[in-house]
Amino acid sequence: MSKVSYLEFEKPVQTIDERIAALRTVDAEHDVDVAEEIARLEAKSADLLASTYASLTPWQKTQVARHPQRPHFRDYVAHAFEEFVPLGGDRLYGDDQAIMGGFARLDGRRIMLIGHEKGNDTQSRIKHNFGMGKPEGYRKAIRLMELAGRFGLPVVTLVDTSGAFPGIEAEERGQAEAIARSTEACLALRVPMVAAIVGEGGSGGAVALASAERVLMLEHAVYSVISPEGCASILWRTAEKAPDAAEAMKVTAQHLKRLKVIDRIVKEPAGGAHRGPAAAASALGKAIGEELDGLSGLSIDALIARREDRFLQLGG
Repeated sequence: MSKVSYLEFEKPVQTIDERIAALRTVDAEHDVDVAEEIARLEAKSADLLASTYASLTPWQKTQVARHPQRPHFRDYVAHAFEEFVPLGGDRLYGDDQAIMGGFARLDGRRIMLIGHEKGNDTQSRIKHNFGMGKPEGYRKAIRLMELAGRFGLPVVTLVDTSGAFPGIEAEERGQAEAIARSTEACLALRVPMVAAIVGEGGSGGAVALASAERVLMLEHAVYSVISPEGCASILWRTAEKAPDAAEAMKVTAQHLKRLKVIDRIVKEPAGGAHRGPAAAASALGKAIGEELDGLSGLSIDALIARREDRFLQLGG
């Protein structure tokens, strides 16, 4: 794993980890036995990291969900799914790289896998438009969902977007209509559907791929109708109030589970999914498999009814 980038609230952990790195250099260069001190500091670092992540504020969880090294769609494909066959294009305009999808297997089970990809460096983030889907991306998702319905394949979606792309060209190509049609396609699916919020779940751009009968969230993911900065800018006329907005909006998995907006929280490795992408993917894949097993015996009418009832009861 590459060197971890520390968030602001992780500075105390960073200080200890830097001390450990310095001691290892001394050990290597001067043949000094510092193993006992390194072990003590490693235990202290692990304890501090665990206690820090056990009491994150909603704003801190938002920062974790946006961590530049947090795993995205392609990482989950690599670690949790097999035989992924990507499918491209909406058959109307082009292929949107922010929303990816195709056939895959999960523990031998054939599925249709769809999700947002943000990219992991400057070049790939630009290529994938930072995970902000355009109309052709949502229309591709609709096409893949319809294809899954014809072949009787369960649909799994991995949601990770700050929101749909708000550019003029997207509006010209029918962004709002595409989001609405994608949401409609989710609700009308005649096969089981499980959605997982793996990073950010922002606004309609997230709902368009998350209107499933079972919605999961990773432990430190966030899900909201607008970003905390956007909310703060509207309510207080300044983005500096984003931490207050995040608290008021109940954006965390823990809040949303209590409010019955989501159904299940998937635990992340200590210190967040970016510190253990393979472990995070394995836990997510296992949880999705269990949810699909639970839905496998339901009739088409029962699936659709459960999905519709779930969303009609939100906020009740």
